[in-house]
Amino acid sequence: MKKSILFFALCAIFLGTSSDITAQKFVKIDASPMDAAAFPSNWREANKLVKVVYSRPQLKGRTIDKLAPNDKVWRTGANEATEITFYKNVVFGGKEVAAGTYTLFTIPTNEDWTVILSKQKNVWGSYFYDEKDDVVRVKGTVTTSEEPIEAFSIVFEGENNDATMYLGWGNKIVSVPVKG
Repeated sequence: MKKSILFFALCAIFLGTSSDITAQKFVKIDASPMDAAAFPSNWREANKLVKVVYSRPQLKGRTIDKLAPNDKVWRTGANEATEITFYKNVVFGGKEVAAGTYTLFTIPTNEDWTVILSKQKNVWGSYFYDEKDDVVRVKGTVTTSEEPIEAFSIVFEGENNDATMYLGWGNKIVSVPVKG
């Protein structure tokens, strides 16, 4: 009988302790969830040219120029600044860039967007952006989307080691060629 009581007491202690271990407080899904885009886009492809990790703000009735004002450096997404990794040396927007990870900033305008690769890493937003850390600045071509794009999005399209990175939001699509 004493053994039974001891057994149940130990089980109760163990179960009480183990439930505390699993009682973590997980946060809700972010309003601007993190996403990734890569080329080639097949995630099982090990031989990638480029990958971008970014957060996806949504318009929710607002305008792009309210969230990413013209003529000001933007983090190119939400939350932490967007990071882009090239797995081999590339020509990005016509300029040579060494393999590595960079922060992707942009400066929106109505005509074209300046796309900036910075050696800054692990930064929140563009609050601490410093032009002295720029690796390259290129012009992204702006076209009009046929349908509005609610959530900021990045995709790559192309063949072999010849791709184009597209940034889409609202009625704008910004394109930059990437060649490996």
